[in-house]
Order: sequence, then structure tokens, then C-alpha cells
Amino acid sequence: MAPQTADPLAAGSGAGAESSSGVAVLDRAFAILGAFGPGDDRLTLTELSRRTGLYKSTVLRLLAALEHGGFIRKLEDGQYAIGPQPLRLAALYQRSFQVGPVIEPILQQLSRDLGETASLYVRQGDHRLVLFRVEPARAVRVSIRIGEEFPIDKGASGKVLLAFTESQDPRWLEVREQLWAVSHGERDPETASVSVPVFGATGELVGALALSGPKARFDMASTLTAALINLLECAKRATVALGGIGSRFDASIARTTQEGFRPDGGLKFELQHLGSG
Repeated sequence: MAPQTADPLAAGSGAGAESSSGVAVLDRAFAILGAFGPGDDRLTLTELSRRTGLYKSTVLRLLAALEHGGFIRKLEDGQYAIGPQPLRLAALYQRSFQVGPVIEPILQQLSRDLGETASLYVRQGDHRLVLFRVEPARAVRVSIRIGEEFPIDKGASGKVLLAFTESQDPRWLEVREQLWAVSHGERDPETASVSVPVFGATGELVGALALSGPKARFDMASTLTAALINLLECAKRATVALGGIGSRFDASIARTTQEGFRPDGGLKFELQHLGSG
């Protein structure tokens, strides 16, 4: 349990104390919002106090302010849940990338045609964030949430994001050359994924387009080849629609179509990592 922090609202007086505690109050409010994890639909006051290390009295005052602002909802059973305001801000965050109208139809087509979860990831520091995603109707599938974050050093989309945001790093040279990455069991031992970059008008990386599913459905070279070709063609379409140069994908599409996914030649690097987990 984290040590409980003294209540800054109960200490000090006057304008100086009020000013100096303002940032701390915001930090504590953000800590309460951050205490809700991806699987937390509701939390008790006691649990919020435990997770933040704040006194219950402090948490209660901040919850009242957050509820007034629409960031928190108090439920009938006395527990607390995230309010509607973060959803509005999340929509603004999505729109700031100005790629939704282009990416969402492509994700829908990918998921429908290949029967797996299609998503677009962007880099946030040392994490990759799910900006858009479409899941298939089938019962057994990879389920992820928009806004969910994962370590950037695990998974195919993380490799793509690293390759094109750390362009001098020699570890990602092959990913930059072939324009794709594959992972098997890196983040989750039961899942696999393939990913390709999407570029904008000035050649900048917009995000990593990814297809993910149960590892058992990604264990054949023919399946990986079909997924890669589809992803590369969709990334080319998205790049052109965003004002970028689609022809940069042509060589990779041609090579993957001709050679397929196989353990020799330029594709050796990724296959060596399939069993590394």
C-alpha cells in the first residue's frame, strides 16, 4: 500500500499557500482518474484511497469536484465510475490526428475480410496506444480497447513505431526496409500480430496499422503472407488518402506477393523471432 499523503487542502492558509497547493491538488485529481484501470468499471472510496495513497477525506473532496466537472460519476451503490467528460476529450484527441475518416473504413474492411482484430496504434512515449480498432464478429478473437496502452517494445506495431520514430536505430533497419513487422506471443503468449506503417503528406509516420488474432491462426506462412499483403495494400491506400506517397509500398507488396513469408532471404529476421515470445 502506498503511503498516504498529507492533505494539502488542510494545511496552510492565505494566497501563498493556496497558490502553492494548486498544482498538488491537480496532481491528486489526476491520480484519482489514473487509478481506474482498463478493467475497472467502478471503484469504492476505500479502493481509490488505497491506490492513490491519499486520505479518504482528500479523495472524497476531489471526487466531488471531479463529479461536478463530469469526470467522475457516483453510482447508486456508493461506488465511483468514470464520467462522460473523458469520452468527449478522447473524441477530440482522436480527431486531432485527422485520420479517422480514412482509417476507420480501412480497419472495417480488414477485419471483415480477414476475420481478425484490425487497429491503428500511435506512439505515446514508451507505450503504444490504440487510437482506432475494429473487432470481428467471431467468438475467439483478440479484444483490445480504444485508448488502451501497451509497452512499445513488445508486439509488431511497437516494432513499426520504433522503426520509424527512431530512424537511426540499427535494430529496426530491416523493418524500415521491408515496411512490416511480425510478432508471436510477445505481449500475450496466446496472440500474434502483423503490422505496417501509415505515412502522412510529408512522409511522417502517422501510425502503425495492425492485424492481431489468436496465435494458432497465424502459424502458417500462407496466412501471414495474405495478412501482410492486405495490410500493405491498405496502408498504401491510407497513405495516399492522407496525401502521402503510395509508391513507397510497391516494392514491399511485390516482394511479399512473389516470395511470400518464408524463412530465408530478407524475411529471415522476423521468422527467427516467432518462437521467442
